Amino acid sequence: MYCEQHFAELYKKDPEAVAFCPYRICPVGAHSDHQHGKITGLAIDKGIHMAYAPKQNGVVELCSLQFDKRAQWHIARIPEVKQCDWADYLRGATLYLSQRYTLSKGLSGVIEGTLPIGGLSSSAAVTLVYLKALCAVNDIKLEPLEMIAIAVEVENNYVGVNSGKLDQSCEIFSRKDHLLYLDTLNDQYELIPASKNMKPYEIAIFFSGVERTLAGSKFNMRVDECRSAAYALKAFAGMEYGKFGETHLREVPREVFEQYKDRLPENWKLRATHWYTEYDRVEKAAEAWRNGDIEAYGKLSFESGWSSIYNWETGSPELKALYDIMTRTDGIYGGRFSGAGFKGCCMALIDPAYRESILQKVEKEYIATFPELKEKYQAVICKSADGII
Repeated sequence: MYCEQHFAELYKKDPEAVAFCPYRICPVGAHSDHQHGKITGLAIDKGIHMAYAPKQNGVVELCSLQFDKRAQWHIARIPEVKQCDWADYLRGATLYLSQRYTLSKGLSGVIEGTLPIGGLSSSAAVTLVYLKALCAVNDIKLEPLEMIAIAVEVENNYVGVNSGKLDQSCEIFSRKDHLLYLDTLNDQYELIPASKNMKPYEIAIFFSGVERTLAGSKFNMRVDECRSAAYALKAFAGMEYGKFGETHLREVPREVFEQYKDRLPENWKLRATHWYTEYDRVEKAAEAWRNGDIEAYGKLSFESGWSSIYNWETGSPELKALYDIMTRTDGIYGGRFSGAGFKGCCMALIDPAYRESILQKVEKEYIATFPELKEKYQAVICKSADGII
């Protein structure tokens, strides 16, 4: 790992430790967690490494091999508002950890991401890997749910992205060769092992060559559209409702949605349609995986991708093109764009026997459509992996 070498060059000593957090994929269950839905996911064997050592003076000093600017602050003087750079997630993590525990030490660290940014929850991964390091130097032991809660608080309240807990949960709870099946309403989860009867699979990541930032996208608008739909449906049905920001589609029974959906504005109806049908897909997907039927699971992932494009109405032209190519490529069980869908990457579950033909076909057709992205496009083959804890 280059982060260790860079740390040694920068500080003239070896790091005390290297922390790692994997990226994640969510083949079925996208755009659901912020409405307390169910998800399925896998951690992958690529992620973010952080080489670090404690600093006794309480200073946090960080650099990223993906960004030019170095970041620095003191554990007792953390900016209470975001500074609009790559280190905001880590400032927020320091702030919210310090509100729960006494911090006595800072750290120096070098952060290295092993894949391009966009679609694999790199923001959650960098937050978790930093929390792991900062807790280690301060002798703090966080329970998994507490670590997830802090990381989500950073996203929601410091950075300003109204996301749920899908990313952090996948990156913490996942286990190699198991599918995480999680209910984000109550954090109950199951790790479903890959059946001995399941056909072999690998995870292909196709990077569009275009990166994205959630906070500057329409992500928050989509969340508000779901809440608006839930609020209106409750009113139509005579249900009690409280604060808008505390309203979720999970609280609205399916039969209420079916009865009143045509009274919703079209965009609210579409967002809710995605959420309810994705809820159904997740339950079917968990059962398919449990039965060792990766082809059925993959088909549901393709259906999730279709709904994300046409009901959730996200997906950049580049990601839509990749998705379309994937649906026409032999050896791909299923897939969808990964993450919010405004830029970033697509993921696919593939038959390893078709690996080379898949890589060749997807690249050829994609670059034919977007020749200007030839130098930025990238495809990577991954396997499932353990989460950070």
